[in-house]
Amino acid sequence: MTHLPDLIADLGLILSVAAVTTLVFRRIKQPLVLGYILAGLLVGPHIGFFPTVADEKNITTWSEIGVIFLLFSLGLEFSFKKLVAVGGTAVVTALTEQALMATAGFFLGQLLGWSAMDSIFLGGIICISSTTIIIRAFDELGVKTQGFAGLVFSVLVVEDLVAVLLLVFLSTVAVSQQFEGGALLFEIGKLGFFLVLWFLAGIFLIPSFLHRARKLMTDETLLIVSIALCLLMVYLAVQVGFSAALGAFIMGSILAETVMAERIEHVTRPVKDLFAAIFFVSVGMLIAPRMVMEHWAPVLVITITLMAGKVIGVTSGALLAGQPLKRSVQAGMSLAQIGEFSFIIATLGLTLNVTSPFLYPIAVAVSAITTFTTPYLIQASPGFVAWLTRVLPEKWVHGLARYSTQTDQVKVTSDWRILLRAYALNAVVFGVLSLAVIILGYRWLPHLFGSGIGWFDEYLIAGTVTLLLVIPFIWAMSFRRIQREAYRHLWLSRRQLRGPLVMVELARVTMAVVMLAVLANQFFSTGLALVLAIVIFAFTAVVFRRKLQHFYGRVEQRFFSNLNQRDARKRRPELAPWDMHLAEIELRADSVAVGRSLQELALRERFGVNVGLIERGERTIPVPVRDERLLPGDNLLLIGTDEQLAAANKELDTPLSTTGLPELEKEDIRLGHYRILPHSPLVGKTIRASGIREKALALVTGIERNDQRLPNPESTVRFEANDLLWLVGNGTRIAEFMRDSGCTRE
Repeated sequence: MTHLPDLIADLGLILSVAAVTTLVFRRIKQPLVLGYILAGLLVGPHIGFFPTVADEKNITTWSEIGVIFLLFSLGLEFSFKKLVAVGGTAVVTALTEQALMATAGFFLGQLLGWSAMDSIFLGGIICISSTTIIIRAFDELGVKTQGFAGLVFSVLVVEDLVAVLLLVFLSTVAVSQQFEGGALLFEIGKLGFFLVLWFLAGIFLIPSFLHRARKLMTDETLLIVSIALCLLMVYLAVQVGFSAALGAFIMGSILAETVMAERIEHVTRPVKDLFAAIFFVSVGMLIAPRMVMEHWAPVLVITITLMAGKVIGVTSGALLAGQPLKRSVQAGMSLAQIGEFSFIIATLGLTLNVTSPFLYPIAVAVSAITTFTTPYLIQASPGFVAWLTRVLPEKWVHGLARYSTQTDQVKVTSDWRILLRAYALNAVVFGVLSLAVIILGYRWLPHLFGSGIGWFDEYLIAGTVTLLLVIPFIWAMSFRRIQREAYRHLWLSRRQLRGPLVMVELARVTMAVVMLAVLANQFFSTGLALVLAIVIFAFTAVVFRRKLQHFYGRVEQRFFSNLNQRDARKRRPELAPWDMHLAEIELRADSVAVGRSLQELALRERFGVNVGLIERGERTIPVPVRDERLLPGDNLLLIGTDEQLAAANKELDTPLSTTGLPELEKEDIRLGHYRILPHSPLVGKTIRASGIREKALALVTGIERNDQRLPNPESTVRFEANDLLWLVGNGTRIAEFMRDSGCTRE
């Protein structure tokens, strides 16, 4: 008899149980994540009513792959440009909330008598909200078009990046078993170095590669290429001492800047869903119900602390950033939960064997409770804001409104600020590239040249080659002219700034000398080598200055072209004034709006919203005309207030009613022609008002009127007596409707 490997049997077991639990949770309209966790609990070692997974090691490996694809998909939704676009509001809000929650978690753990490591991990667990749960709740409640939803999504973008940094921090603390400031700063610097290096290299190379290979990219090949790039970055991240999850997140964020981001997200979603399901099932397998029951009091205390702390932290941060009271409170009540990143942090503690066994099931229990409460908190937020407005002193309410207005109006950008920001960015970018060339040259070139050539030592040759390769980057870091207009304006109009400007230039030259000293120290043993390196650099910088400037102009143009290629086809209008804002709505395939023109929908007349842009696959339609018809999957950019956008979204999200109608196949569709008799109630009605589309499930494809033929008539055309209509649709429904409308078939 053929032996079935444990891996296949275990996968069959967990996916079968997960299929049942997720169908149940889908039926009761609860997050599928909880269904996966319940499935893991049922097939885990702590429940004896179901078969148990035979080989947990294999499932652990598969769950690690699940973490990789979870972080990869989060990276695809993240993008570094989004972090810049969300601005200071989201950064201030997120950092305020996370600092408060991390501190509260640590001291709460200490009050419960836990160890310092358990307390630190508890702070990390409760400071990250769940993107998956919030998006699902917003979709189900129909509030994703409201103003506070934009703030929530912006905060989640910042939280995703902080969560990645938190994984690095917790790993460092866990390995050293103590908080060492120097080690932590080194790890942060190392992380920053590789983040910049990977981002620059990725944006420079990957979009160009995908663009040139686009004609070869079927869904199958794009899936293989995307997963290959993801796992390549995972390998690189692990090789330099970071987690696999960080590498996956970085590659996802790089691919998010390409024009194929949506397609990549689409083709990789099934793979991500499969492995993510295995990950969440493995989360449930680690839950010990007896341990949760024993620690029910900490679960309750942590849940209350989390919900109250999140509301207070987000609200305080948003108010500090200048957001209105209503929007701040609603955002705070939306973010009062933990989710997938918290599981990853809790799993890290178990993997490194630095946290107590009870922390993991407690984290899962808190996540389950807050997942259930999230929709109710979002629904209750408007009422809570109204109550809070009545309770707070009127002076406070007016003061917060005035502060919000004043903060929104403060926009100061000076030439000095522009210049310093450009110089700092230039120094970071080319400093990282210079160090990368030196490090790679030191590690690889001596081995390439073996034992040297003739009288020359291999390190002398490698150092000389590295110097020639790094000179362009050092020149760009120290001498390349950037923001010339701002520099000239400051030099000519503000004499008191000439001294600081000279000091800035001297600092740039000093950076060049330091970088050359680092290179000389790696490859050579004498001070004379540094002098020679400086002389060679100075000679090259003077003689080839124009060629270097031209070279970097081309490199910079290609980099920014790759960085902005996705946005090049998405030129969106500026933010709307007053209380109006932008909202994106994707048109579902069965929406009542599909096939209808903007004039027929009359969104502006009925709801007060404007359609600023339509995204249709690779095509973008800015400021569409009234005759533009909507198609399934269209992404609409609407402009309006919260109330107007909510009403329009409800209309667009309404499915075409098929209640009481039979299931139809292609064979049921018929083409027929009917004569409108003089006494028919259809005479004088427009096609839109006749109800043929809604009641007969038919389209008017043509009208014969006397000797005139009208193919594909507009919905505003009025029927006349003796018109011959050509209709396409369900033959039975058409016959019933036309008979009741006093028409005869011909």
